[in-house]
Parts: sequence; structure tokens; C-alpha cells
Amino acid sequence: MRSLRILHVTLFGAVPCVSAIDLDPSKPDSIKSAASAIAHGMMNYYHGNVTNTPETIGVLGPPYYWWESGAMWGAMMDYYYYTNDSSYNEVLTTALLSQVGPEQDFMVPLHEKDEGNDDQAFWGFAAMSAAEKDFPQPTTGDYTWAELVERLWNTQVQRWDTDHCGGGLRWQIFSFNNGYNYKNTVSNGAFFQLSARLARFTGNQTYMDWAETSYEWCVDLNLITPDFHVYDGTDLTKNCTDQNKLIWSYNAGIFLYGSAMMYNYTNGSAIWQNRTEGFFNATANFFNPFKNATDIMYEPACETVNTCNTDQFSFKAYLSRFMWATTLIAPFTTEATTQLLTASAQAAVQSCTGGSDGETCGVRWYVEGWDGTWGAGQQMSALETVQGLLIAGTVPPLHSWQVHLKTNPVTTTAPVPSETSSVKPTKKSTGEVSRKIPSLLLWGMSLLSTQTYRVFR
Repeated sequence: MRSLRILHVTLFGAVPCVSAIDLDPSKPDSIKSAASAIAHGMMNYYHGNVTNTPETIGVLGPPYYWWESGAMWGAMMDYYYYTNDSSYNEVLTTALLSQVGPEQDFMVPLHEKDEGNDDQAFWGFAAMSAAEKDFPQPTTGDYTWAELVERLWNTQVQRWDTDHCGGGLRWQIFSFNNGYNYKNTVSNGAFFQLSARLARFTGNQTYMDWAETSYEWCVDLNLITPDFHVYDGTDLTKNCTDQNKLIWSYNAGIFLYGSAMMYNYTNGSAIWQNRTEGFFNATANFFNPFKNATDIMYEPACETVNTCNTDQFSFKAYLSRFMWATTLIAPFTTEATTQLLTASAQAAVQSCTGGSDGETCGVRWYVEGWDGTWGAGQQMSALETVQGLLIAGTVPPLHSWQVHLKTNPVTTTAPVPSETSSVKPTKKSTGEVSRKIPSLLLWGMSLLSTQTYRVFR
């Protein structure tokens, strides 16, 4: 295994403010207490379980788009997994199942005006986590968590657009929505990640083939650079010849975790290890906003210039989520990830001093105390960063043969568009389960930086 060299760092001396939420990163009870307070603050933005109408159940409502609700439930799935606090599980399950749609694929007619491929995928991330963590299966409907994701995936693979730019997913699903002619990287990255996760979970070779195809398409279109920075997208009306070179933290996290999944599924493939290392090193773009803010995460495209919108306030949540998750399936990232996200978690918590409760979190973790911003995105970013400190007490994502209440999976034989594509689904040998799984717990921008303060050797 390659070793990881990290330069000496100092924790955030620029933010001495005492937070209303205490956090000792070395004590699990302290981490759980801090995560509980932040999660409670985030859930205060959700009222759908009270109003309980088709328009409000499962979703945050304005100013939040539909996708961010799915992202929030993914964070709450993590919250239960890390803390074993089941207080929100009923609300979480109800919310996810409220949005499966008439075909059980997270295509929701009520939200067709704000549902793109990326939006749909964020609900898929939450359901995929439920499957991998053995979250209690739905008791209504004839499907499992994994089947919901497979049905979602089957809708997306049918939208793979070979008529323009040699493939790829458009941002939007419906032509009447703005952005239909844009092929954004997050839609294609999310499809790549879900393909990789489904491949590992089910053993179906077709998912692996599509993960490789979607990844290579992004490389061929120069949406992923040789040094693993990830651009925002490209315009198909220009034949995808120009790239929007903004970089966002969530794109980096999505590709990092997808690559780590492929590394793990291929039993340590050198190609996927190199890619995982590359994406990990490229996360340097999202840390150290100032010299006195060492290892603190930020969103360089908007945060320091105060232009982040509602969506972008939440992007750090997904980088934290997927960096922490990567440590379970690509352990060579653990030391550096822990260093970075421990400092960021401490910085995030010291920002949670605002609002009437004195525990509302801000977005700029490198200023002293609360920065005056608030919202579900700010809470989610702090939550995913903090609760991941508990990851050492968890196990890697499960495979389909390790979960409870299995039913026959939805099979796919969607061909990869190539001259030799005639792939049939296959099942890998399950072998022995290496550890006993507790029955319930398992679950139980042009601001492109050249900074490389840690490297893989």
C-alpha cells in the first residue's frame, strides 16, 4: 500500500470563539451530542410531517429545490448510522417513500419543473445509503431500497444521449426546463457513482461497465482534467467543445467516492487507486481559504466573495459525506481525511452560535463565530462534517447478500454503447462474510488552485 505524506498543519487558530455547541473530537459522546444539536437545527426547517400534504410531505419547500430535500434525508440516513439515534427514522422513511413516484423510480410528476437528472440522483443517493446500511426495508410497496435505486438508474440509462457529444446525460430531463441543452458534470458524476455503488452492491457487471463508460465520457469531454479537477459542465449546442470551468466541492466528492467504490469493487485496481488518489489530492482546492485557516473547508467559487446561493450553501455537506465514506472502502485516505475533517468539524461547530437558539450554523467556518447566514444547507454541511468523526465505529457499505428482507433485484442488461457491447448481468461469488453484522445496527471557478499540501507517494 502506498504511504501518505502530509505536511505539518496547525488547527484553526483564527477562530477562538467558544461555541454554544461543545465538541471534543476524541470523545464519541461529545460528537453525538454536537451532531444531535445540529441535526435538530436542520430538521427545524422541515414541516412536511406536520402539514402532511402531497405538496409538502418529504420536501423543504421554498427557497429550497426538490433535490436538496433528498440530500437532507441522505444526511439524516448518515445521522442514524453514525449515532444510532433513531428519533427521526419514522419521519425519514415516510419522507423518502413519499417521493418514489408512480413507477417507484423517484420520478415525481408534482416536481417535474424542478427535477433534473442530478436532482433525481440525490434522492437515489439516500435510498442507496439505506440499502448499503441495511436500514429497515419499506413496509409499504413491493420494493426494497435497492430496487428503488435500480429503477431510478434504469430511467437514467435510457436518457444517455448519444445524439449529442457522443453520450452523457443532459442536466434536465424535460425539454421545457432551463438547462436542457447543458450536460452538467454533477448529473453524469452522480450516474457514475450510482453505477459504481450498484455494481458493488449487486455484483451486476453491467453497472460496472456503465460506471466505466460514464467516467471515460467525462474525461473525453475534458470535464475531468488530467490532475483530477472537475469542471461544471458543457453546452451541447456548441458540440460540448467548451467547458464551464467553475469547480464545486460536491462534484469533487461525488467523483472521489465513485472512484473509491470502483477501487474497492475491483479489489484494489491500480487504475482506480490512482484515480481515487487523484480526486483526493484535488480536494486541496476546498481547504485553507487563508493562511490562518489551516485545513478548514470552504467553497472557493462563491464563499469568500459572498455570492453562494441556497443550493451552494449545502455543497460542503456532500464533500464531507463522501470524503468520510471513502475512508471505509479506500482506507489509505483515512489519515489525511481525518486530519482535514477534524479541523473542519471544529471550525464548523464554532460557527454554530447564531439564531434565537444560539446554535444556528453559518457558512464561513473560518470567521470568528456565526457569520449571520442560516439555512438547511448550512446545518447540513456542519452535520455531515461533524458526524463523520464517528466513522471508526462503523463498517463498510454492505453487499446485497448481507442485508435483510431481500427480494429479487431488478435486473438490467442496458448495453454500453460500443461495438462490443453485449453484456449480460453476472453475479460475483459472495464468499464468506468477514464479520458478524448486528441485526439492527447495520446499517449497525476559475479559482482552480495549484495547492498540493498533501500527496500520495
